[in-house]
Amino acid sequence: MSSTSIRLSGRRRGSGLGSRRILWLTAPSLVWFAVFSVGPLAAMFVIATMRWKGLLYEPTYIGTDNIWRVLADPTFHAAVRNSAIQVAVAIPLMIPLAFMLGYHLNTKPRGYRVLSVLYFSPGLISISMTGMVFYGVLSPNGGVNGLMRTLGLDSLTTSWLADPNTALASLIAIDLWRGVGWTAVLFAARLASLPAEVIEAAQIDGAGRRRIMWRVAFPMIKDYVRTLTMLQFLWTLFTSAALILLLTKGGPGTSSTTLSYLVYAKAFSQRDLGYSQVVGVVLLLLGIAGMLLIRALLRGPEERSR
Repeated sequence: MSSTSIRLSGRRRGSGLGSRRILWLTAPSLVWFAVFSVGPLAAMFVIATMRWKGLLYEPTYIGTDNIWRVLADPTFHAAVRNSAIQVAVAIPLMIPLAFMLGYHLNTKPRGYRVLSVLYFSPGLISISMTGMVFYGVLSPNGGVNGLMRTLGLDSLTTSWLADPNTALASLIAIDLWRGVGWTAVLFAARLASLPAEVIEAAQIDGAGRRRIMWRVAFPMIKDYVRTLTMLQFLWTLFTSAALILLLTKGGPGTSSTTLSYLVYAKAFSQRDLGYSQVVGVVLLLLGIAGMLLIRALLRGPEERSR
């Protein structure tokens, strides 16, 4: 056997041993993923086929009955509609506003460090504190109605959280208040990594600030825009339950009930775990479909050419 073949066979044995070592090193993380990620997902699909009132009760297998109950429930249809409205309004407003604020921060205006802190602060306030603040601001005798009375707009005052026409809109406005500034700081951090020569070249060519922002900077960070849009979409879709629980409890009626709140209400308030997990499966599928749609809409030119 030649020395070359001996070296090659030695490399193969070495690479085989190396791959086995890597597999053993990754085993703990794979077990963790299986137990805490795959396991709960599988359990969700199993529980969706049961009539189960909680851990102290015996579950009963009922097949697809929960699916038909959910599909026939007007509350579920209202939750789907409200979740769609929430996402369709919040995300298209939040991402462009956050990008513009982030671009402004990246230009380092006077006091930009203070602005960064102010923008980021709403995302650091606990959800319970946020709920308490806005419960006062949006109450019948709160800050919003007080301002309108001062401006002589008494006809526009209302119980913002208790009016079915404004309850969902109020929750969306709070989501925007919490999310826009935080996302703007993330955009500013990404924009700071762009090559200064590109921006300077655009300025020399006579491009204005708005043109540089949307025609130069935005395409260069489009992959980051897509990532933040996906994260904000998932955040809005999956985490609205806490704020709704604190402020409206899904009401008045079902005017502010979203899918994530319906999962909570059915599981913990009404003790209907089977129904809750069917809604959870719907929420999961909508989350996946939404991310695929965002990915398709925000593909870069190089991805379209593939």
